[in-house]
Amino acid sequence: MSQRLKLIVAYDGAPFGGWQSQNHHNTIQDELERAFREISGEHVRVHGSGRTDAGVHALAQCAHIDVPDRRLSGERWRNALNGMLPDTIRILRCRYVAQDFHARFSAKGKTYRYRIWGGPVLPPLELNRAWHIRTSLDVDLLKAAGRNFVGKHDFAAFAANRGKKEANTTRTISLLEIRQRGRELAIEVTGDGFLYKMVRLMVGAMVRVALGKVEVREIISRLESGELTNARPAAPSCGLYLMKVWY
Repeated sequence: MSQRLKLIVAYDGAPFGGWQSQNHHNTIQDELERAFREISGEHVRVHGSGRTDAGVHALAQCAHIDVPDRRLSGERWRNALNGMLPDTIRILRCRYVAQDFHARFSAKGKTYRYRIWGGPVLPPLELNRAWHIRTSLDVDLLKAAGRNFVGKHDFAAFAANRGKKEANTTRTISLLEIRQRGRELAIEVTGDGFLYKMVRLMVGAMVRVALGKVEVREIISRLESGELTNARPAAPSCGLYLMKVWY
């Protein structure tokens, strides 16, 4: 009988085309399945808690996979996989779980962090790690904009089209915090689920308010109407981090 492994995976998303396997075979899922195949000699499927886009990072993505038996302990699987994976992907933890655990369908929520670097110069070590905004942001306006997302809303106006219409676009945001440390701004968002590019579209709207380009009421109006407008800039993927998946 097959055994189910739960993985906690961290990765630098900059070199990859996102999480989900694609024809160019340059995704996190592709790399994980390739590593499992090298170790076990079998073709296996890795199931993630959700997709992250090209360039998005993760400190604690969750995934599961079914292996034939328990000949290897969770620790040995972790070490063997890390020996096969590129340095930009690391298995942090690995353990056996019950067969009814599913990385995606068992998840109760997720926490994302978005990083912004303000000021005229982006330090080299922040390249592909944060959104560089040279113009000064009004942090009070940024916070005022962010408060409107907390609670249960229809986020249809803050989602991109993935190719098919979402059956349900209502999500609940339980926490949105903004912290500033020197030039760095961190926006942390926890919710029961996120639509395609939802966090990036939320941050993009918040930044437009903080730059004085639109007023806070535009966010309120979009949440109430669900209408798609032409001015829906998404924050770049390089500043987004999947921090935790809640079960």
